[in-house]
Amino acid sequence: MTRLEEEKNMKRVSFVMILCAVALAAAVVFSGETRSVEAVTCSPIELIPCLPAISTPPKPPSAACCGKVKEQLPCFCGYLKDPSAKPFIDNPNIPKVASSCGVAHAYPPKC
Repeated sequence: MTRLEEEKNMKRVSFVMILCAVALAAAVVFSGETRSVEAVTCSPIELIPCLPAISTPPKPPSAACCGKVKEQLPCFCGYLKDPSAKPFIDNPNIPKVASSCGVAHAYPPKC
């Protein structure tokens, strides 16, 4: 085999390896999107760790608050329909908490 043929072979092998790496990366990324759906107990009381973040003056949301916000996301439409939750839902700090917790895309919820 000539040196030119060897270089062509190496380029093919490199190209195939890059394609395999891209395919593997895509498989890892897309497999993470299929999560099992866990049941969430919808209770506004679960959001108590967020009280300092929606009080005046607000404090940055804690890790516990953000965890509860993410956990309770499926419940927000129900909270919007509950008159007793209205004072909390209408709080001007709620969008700031959602943004700080990385769920700004989910608030306000599309019910």
